[in-house]
Amino acid sequence: ADLIPAGFVLANSAEVGVPRSWLAPLAAAKLAGAAGLVIGLLGVPALGIAAAVGLVLFFVGAVIAHLRAHVLYNIAFPGTFLCLSAATLALMIAR
Repeated sequence: ADLIPAGFVLANSAEVGVPRSWLAPLAAAKLAGAAGLVIGLLGVPALGIAAAVGLVLFFVGAVIAHLRAHVLYNIAFPGTFLCLSAATLALMIAR
């Protein structure tokens, strides 16, 4: 949705103060994080842990952007992805 970019993505990013020019790089960061998690699960645990750390930091930034802009009605989306990323990180470290 970030790469298209979908209308709801444009509206949300404008509302939280993220410039449209940042959408493609942010989408690439999320895609790299997801790919890193998959590679980590397939046998390169250090890369998986690094990807999980990156995704946790990414979604911490997203939650902060929502809080700073006082856009709380949809904070559950980045909050949920933050929790999932943190849980993935914890499981990868415990492995």
